[in-house]
Amino acid sequence: MATVTKENIGLLNEKLTLKLEKTDYLPTFEKSLKDYSKKANIPGFRKGMVPAGLIKKMYGPSLFTEEVLRTVDRELIKYLEEEKLDIFAQPLPVEMDIRQLDVNNPADYTFHFEIGMKPEFQLADLSKAKLTRYKVRVTDEMISNEITRLQNRYGNMKEEDTVNTEENVLNLLFAEVDENANEIEGGIKKDNSVLVKYFKEDFRGHLMGKTINDYVVAQLDDAFAEKELEFIIPDLGLDKEDPAAAKRHFKIQITKIGLLEKRELNEEFFKQLYPPKESGGINVEVKSEADFRNKIIEEIQAYWDNQARSQLQHMAYHELLDGTNIDFPESFLKKWMQTQGDPSSRSPGDKPKTAEEAEKEFPVFKNQLKWTLISDKIVRENNIEVKPEELKAFAKQQLFGYMGMPSGGDDQPWVESYIDKMMQDRKYIEDAYNRIQGQKVFQWAESQVKPIEKEIALEDFVKMQEEHQHHHH
Repeated sequence: MATVTKENIGLLNEKLTLKLEKTDYLPTFEKSLKDYSKKANIPGFRKGMVPAGLIKKMYGPSLFTEEVLRTVDRELIKYLEEEKLDIFAQPLPVEMDIRQLDVNNPADYTFHFEIGMKPEFQLADLSKAKLTRYKVRVTDEMISNEITRLQNRYGNMKEEDTVNTEENVLNLLFAEVDENANEIEGGIKKDNSVLVKYFKEDFRGHLMGKTINDYVVAQLDDAFAEKELEFIIPDLGLDKEDPAAAKRHFKIQITKIGLLEKRELNEEFFKQLYPPKESGGINVEVKSEADFRNKIIEEIQAYWDNQARSQLQHMAYHELLDGTNIDFPESFLKKWMQTQGDPSSRSPGDKPKTAEEAEKEFPVFKNQLKWTLISDKIVRENNIEVKPEELKAFAKQQLFGYMGMPSGGDDQPWVESYIDKMMQDRKYIEDAYNRIQGQKVFQWAESQVKPIEKEIALEDFVKMQEEHQHHHH
C-alpha cells in the first residue's frame, strides 16, 4: 500500500516522500497490457491473437512507465486532498529518474517531491490608513472650456476663400525644402490640418489674406511654438527628441480653408446632447442655458469624483500590498519558475527560465503573487461573487462603448443576440469575470478606509496623479 510522509526542509517548504509498492500499480498494468493485446493490430497476427510476450516486449516499457507515473500522481493528489494542504502550484519532482522503472523487474519505488505551502496572514488594517479623498474644484473656466468643446464638436465646418481669422482651420500640405526653398527629392510630404491660432503669434500675419494654393516657406520652429511642435514634429514622421528636427524647412501650402461655426446654445442642441426620457433617452429635460450649465457642472464633477475615487482605491491597494506581511517559500518558488515559469506571462512553447532569470524576475513575480493571495483572501472572507447578470451587464456596457451608443439603447433586437454571442466566448467570460471581481475587491477596500476629505485645484490633482504614476513606474 502506498504511503506518503512529509518533512519540513525550509520556511513553508516541505518534502514529500511517496513509497509505492508494486501491488499498487502491477494489477492495473497487467490489465492494461491484456486490454492492449486484444486491440493490437500487428501484421502477421489475427486481431486479439498476438502473443502476450510480444506485446510486452513491444509496448510493455511505455505502458509500465505510464501506469507507475499515473499511480504516483493519483496517490499524491489523494494525499494532498486528505491532508487539506494548501499549496502553491504543483509538487516539484526531486531527482526523478524514470530509467529506474523496469518492466521486467517490477519493484517497490520511492519518489520525492517538494511543495510550497501557502502562508497564513492577516490583512493590513485599512481603517488605520491615513488617506485623503480629494474633491476637484470645478471652476468657471472648466465649465466654459467644456461648453466650447461641445459647441465645436457638434458645430458645422463651412468653406472659406481667404484666411481672415485665427479661428480658420487650414488643410495644409507640408513639403520638405532646402534653405533656398527648393523641394528636396525624396523629402517628407504630409497633409495636415491646423488652426491658424496654433501657429506662433508673430507668424500668423504671413497667413492672413492667403487663399487656396498659396504657400509660405519656413523653419518649423519659426512657424510653431514648442507646445505645438510636440505634435507637429512626430506627425511629420520626425523624431521629436532630435534637436535638428525643428530646424527643418518646409513649404506649407494651403489646400483648403474652413471655419468652424460653433453650435448655438438652444433647445435643439440641448435635446441632441441630452435626449429626454419621453424621446427614449435617460435624461431629465434640459431646456435653458442654465439647465445646460448645471448639467455640465454635474458631469465635470462626476468625472473628477470618479478619478478621485480611483486614486483612493489605488492608495488602498498600496496600503494592502505594503502593509500586509506575507512569508513565501522563496526557494521553492524560484525552482518552480525555472521548471514551470509564470503561466500568466508564458506562451505555449516558451522555455523555462534559467536560475539567473528566475532570480532577476522574482521580486516582480512575488509582488504579483502577494496581491493574488490578498485579493483571494478578501474575496473568500467577504463572500464576493460575480453573478451571471453582472457579466451580461458588463458585456453590454463594453459593446455600447465600442459602438458609441447611449447606455439606454438596448431595445434593438440585434443587441441581445450579440451579447449572447459574447457570453459564449469562454476567454471573454474569464477576462470579464476577473475584471468585475477585481473591481469589487477595490470597492471593498475603499469601503474600509476612513479618508479625510480635501478640496483641490484641478492642476494640483493632475500633477499629483502624474507624480504618483512616475513613482510607481
